[in-house]
Amino acid sequence: MNIEQFYPLFLQADKVTIDSRKITRNDIFFAFTGDNFNAATLAEKAIEEGALAVIVERPEFENKDKNIFYVPSTLEFLQQLAIYHRSKLTIPFIGLTGSNGKTTTKELIHAVLSEKFKVQYTYGNLNNHIGVPLTILSIRPEHEIAVIEMGANHQKEIELLCTISQPDFGYITNFGKAHLEGFGGFEGVIKGKSELYDYLKENHQTIIVNQNDPIQVEKTENYSPKITFGKVESDYNFEAFSEDHFIGLTYQGEQAVSKLTGAYNFTNLCAAASLGLHFGISFDKIKYAVEQYTPTNMRSQVVKKENRTLVLDTYNANPSSMTASLRNFITFEGRKTIIIGDMLELGTESEKEHQNILELAKILGFDAIITVGKHFKAVSSSDLAFENTTELIEYLHENKIQSENILLKGSRGIALEKVIDFI
Repeated sequence: MNIEQFYPLFLQADKVTIDSRKITRNDIFFAFTGDNFNAATLAEKAIEEGALAVIVERPEFENKDKNIFYVPSTLEFLQQLAIYHRSKLTIPFIGLTGSNGKTTTKELIHAVLSEKFKVQYTYGNLNNHIGVPLTILSIRPEHEIAVIEMGANHQKEIELLCTISQPDFGYITNFGKAHLEGFGGFEGVIKGKSELYDYLKENHQTIIVNQNDPIQVEKTENYSPKITFGKVESDYNFEAFSEDHFIGLTYQGEQAVSKLTGAYNFTNLCAAASLGLHFGISFDKIKYAVEQYTPTNMRSQVVKKENRTLVLDTYNANPSSMTASLRNFITFEGRKTIIIGDMLELGTESEKEHQNILELAKILGFDAIITVGKHFKAVSSSDLAFENTTELIEYLHENKIQSENILLKGSRGIALEKVIDFI
């Protein structure tokens, strides 16, 4: 089975899935094989449940009469099918990566561009070597723009995702201290994320540049075409303001305030607004999109609970985003308690970076500092350093937090959201 032969069948399908639990009629099911499972054993069952076709990487499961097809690698076939489908699409593709703010920026870009276009975009965090192909394969004739989020924790991953998605526009939100272990330090982060720039330059595509980021400016110096924001001489010039801890932007005298907290979200708003203006969307419509967008993904999400304000930022954490969150939270009025969880994948830098965050928290002067995770516990002498969320929940059963403002910030693996019901 080759891609050209299979493609007409793909065009007849409603969607592509890799999850046997989510198969519906007229789907194409890619049966991956893992260390502890072999989805190919579900091939016949998938057809019985109405799947249009199944791709397996075990030859004994092939049954062409039932549209069960063998390929040497389901992953490679999925990626090659996505590349082939991409080659048939003429709509603009916007590629997005960065250390912090990728998902929020993607959501904002989608909200803004949807004011004028039918947009397909990365759902959730499906931003890896499997998620990107699935997103591309979900693009249908009615879609007019695609927004593709690309995540990575090693060199060459962004390069691969660019090869698959072939972006016409690209934006790197920032270069921060994330996945230091995999990238091999901060310089490795810059090199890895800049693989998006390398692709765009090689293919003469458009780069979106935050002119206030010296690394972005250096990496794109003397390059064209690009869309710029951040300084007076930029293509689009915005000013920041805040209203009741929510960040907003001003453009040519008009204001739009978001439901996002944190000055660090200003550049995310600027990137979305710049793309909206570039694609001919009026600022009135951009304002509407920004003000209607409500974060629900535990990223810079503000929740009112009784008489207290909770800031939920529990989906991801690294030294850069943790520092920004703490500096933002200290500006809140009233008593402030922070619950911070371990920052993962920092490698040999882990102890130093966790110590730096604890020192910053003490300098800023929060009313209480609660830590969760073995990395923070190893560098803390506090009685409020807990090994995991279970220990913290036990403590909260007996000790109510008195502060009016509570920040929860940590890596996904710490699952700080589990403690919300006990605050």
